[in-house]
Amino acid sequence: MDSNDTQPAASVKGLSMEQDGFLLGDVSSPGTAGQEGTLSFTISDAKGKPVTDFETSHDKLLHLIVVRTDGTQFRHVHPTMDAHGVWSLPWKWNAAGSYRVYADIVPATTGQNITLTRTVQAAGEFTPATPGPVSAANTVDGYTVELTGTLSASEHAMLTVSVTRDGKPVTTLQPYLGSYGHLVALREGDLAYLHVHAEGEEPRPGAVSGPDVQFMTEAPTPGRYLLYLDFQVDGQIHTAEFVLTATATPAAQPAAPGKSAAPTESADPGESAGHSGH
Repeated sequence: MDSNDTQPAASVKGLSMEQDGFLLGDVSSPGTAGQEGTLSFTISDAKGKPVTDFETSHDKLLHLIVVRTDGTQFRHVHPTMDAHGVWSLPWKWNAAGSYRVYADIVPATTGQNITLTRTVQAAGEFTPATPGPVSAANTVDGYTVELTGTLSASEHAMLTVSVTRDGKPVTTLQPYLGSYGHLVALREGDLAYLHVHAEGEEPRPGAVSGPDVQFMTEAPTPGRYLLYLDFQVDGQIHTAEFVLTATATPAAQPAAPGKSAAPTESADPGESAGHSGH
């Protein structure tokens, strides 16, 4: 994982258009669902000047996450920036509704990862989605993806993703954005943002792996989280979706009579909760 991923345990990201003196400007996009057009925006500094100098994080200068506020219509894309600091890409809203747009960046002047967000409306006939049940398994494009492990609040926890197809382990996962999997988690309700990459060294070009990918995670609070996993096989990106409940950190258990309690390890405040942001 990148050093840029480190955040304090209590960090909650993706709730503001401004952070550390950087501002996500108005997002221009097609006004109606189904309309072809362009999505564009700028990121400015504390003086209002467009920022053009960013560090690469997970193979990209900016990761744009877009999701409707009911958790559907998830997209993870990578716009391009022009010489004036305007980021853009061709765009069409596939469904009407209110959307959260997250810009996940590392400004070169600070070297620190930040996540900025705005809400964008797409007009049209809106059909809300029914909240899904807690589910640690998903089938997408013929692949079955299962999550094992427990998502914990304010405590590091390992999640393991296993990918199979027709009941057989998939061992041909390809590198995508510098790892074998890419995980975004949004807290249900306010859509606070967690962004986690796989554990381990960055894969070599042409390497493959599978069926398991591990992620170190930490949720800021107990509750339900919407998870979106991107993985690549044969040059195609697939996205699996899950719903998990983050449990509260268990209270310390009293020692048995005549025995002293075993010491517990606490996370170094400088260590990360996985990628609470990107």
